Amino acid sequence: MEDIPKLEGYNCFACGTANPIGLNLRFYRRGGYVCSDITLEKNYEGWENMAHGGIVSTLLDEVMSWAVIYFRRTFFVTRSMRIKYVRPVPLYRLLTVKGTMIEGQNRYLCKARGLIQDEDKNILARAEASFAILSDKDLYLVPDNLKREMDNLFKRF
Repeated sequence: MEDIPKLEGYNCFACGTANPIGLNLRFYRRGGYVCSDITLEKNYEGWENMAHGGIVSTLLDEVMSWAVIYFRRTFFVTRSMRIKYVRPVPLYRLLTVKGTMIEGQNRYLCKARGLIQDEDKNILARAEASFAILSDKDLYLVPDNLKREMDNLFKRF
């Protein structure tokens, strides 16, 4: 298991360290997967004692995004995501969220697969997503300081 460094001070709801209501996910590599462990509490509830579906999709999108960040080391945006909610995702239990790259990658597009498991390794939700790689002309969307920090982060992997 290898811890994956991340940027400090950003406001991203899923991984940012500066968002007081965010998830502040931390990531590690296990084989061909980027993983994160989390226990969701009452603030992320949908039905009683179950995580809200939007939080479940956020976890999956984020772990797949970090698989792209880690394995492709590029700038991108989520293009599409398909989710299968297999079982209710419980609150107050340790969850492992995993993302990995899958086939269908090229210069402009890459694909990833993600899943959420409980501590008994039951699959609670799974997803597949496509990510559009930002071209050089589209990188204007990314602030210069963030580009520099991300380029430095890529070099640390």
